[in-house]
Amino acid sequence: MYETILFPTDGSEATIGAAKHAFSHAERYDAAIHVLSIVETASGLGTAGHDETELDERRAERASAAERIVSETAPDGVEATIAVEFGSPARVIAEYADRNAIDLVVMSTKGRSGAERIVFGSITDEVVRHADAPVLAVQR
Repeated sequence: MYETILFPTDGSEATIGAAKHAFSHAERYDAAIHVLSIVETASGLGTAGHDETELDERRAERASAAERIVSETAPDGVEATIAVEFGSPARVIAEYADRNAIDLVVMSTKGRSGAERIVFGSITDEVVRHADAPVLAVQR
């Protein structure tokens, strides 16, 4: 049913529950899984105005957090591809899903909260509205 699954993560503990679901589906369907972490860039301006060293550090931090989640949650025999990209999280997730023929996106409903959620909205909500692939939203 699913050949390629996408699990976007910010590396936080709030995403561990969704990671378990994503890897469970990957194991059940013998699917490839992509773990995507995004370095959010302000106002969609991309990497302009950011120091190259700072961007490299942020990429390395995100990659390390994604690797930690994979090592903590991936069952034996399930291989994960880890990717780190820059930009607006919802847009990057939807575009990544399209580029990589993702059959299912599994993501946490936890993330932004309070005023930040009111102003920016939920990343999961945006992905549900804009991604072509089905989205499994996992509550913590």
